[in-house]
Amino acid sequence: MGAFMDGLAGSNKEVLAELEKLIDYRFTDLRLLQKALVHSSYAFEQAHAGQDNQVFEFIGDAVLDLAIGHLLCTRYPDMKEGELTKFRASLVNESHLAEMARKLELGQFLLLGRGEDGSNGRNKSSILSCAFEAMIGAVFEDSNYDSAAALVQSLFEEFIEDKKEILVLADAKSRLQEVLQEKYNEAPSYRLDSEEGPSHRKQFTVSVVFKDEVLGSGSASSKKEAEQRAAAGALKTIEQ
Repeated sequence: MGAFMDGLAGSNKEVLAELEKLIDYRFTDLRLLQKALVHSSYAFEQAHAGQDNQVFEFIGDAVLDLAIGHLLCTRYPDMKEGELTKFRASLVNESHLAEMARKLELGQFLLLGRGEDGSNGRNKSSILSCAFEAMIGAVFEDSNYDSAAALVQSLFEEFIEDKKEILVLADAKSRLQEVLQEKYNEAPSYRLDSEEGPSHRKQFTVSVVFKDEVLGSGSASSKKEAEQRAAAGALKTIEQ
């Protein structure tokens, strides 16, 4: 891997050990983890352009797609392909990967060029999400797919049900409209029933109405989510 990465891994051994504890994986070759944390700006500044985490990022992206896809197919065998695709995308997009990287405090382990470091690079979603993917790619390179997939499952486990609920709610309004349009050629309407609490902690209650009948109601901290919850309740009523 070269003297550059040998030197970095050797001098950062204790720091890298902290990250190993956080992800509960011990590397056979610590240089691989180190490489996953080297941003291209740092490698360029050190006159070692190309010795950065971009290839591991590419590998990690592929591993994440496969591991998350397989996990969702196994856990939700009745879910349709389109729903699975949306579900996976919600888990592996830049925003969510960056969120997971922040939870691991991955930013503190990164080696960045002076420019990136001085412009809040350690908290940039693009840099954090790429580093997260590179870390998964490094585990794959250090061991095998099974080890990388096991790490993916352990890191993503707590997010899966929450994301599923968000996706179900987000899809509820469009699904309700499709059902009613197909059956009655008419769309539902949404009625704001109440708006309570101070401006920074509002609570909205919304009902979905069809042909003067309330099909469902929902409450949330935003009107949009309250409508989604009302639509989800209406779908349950219709499908009973």
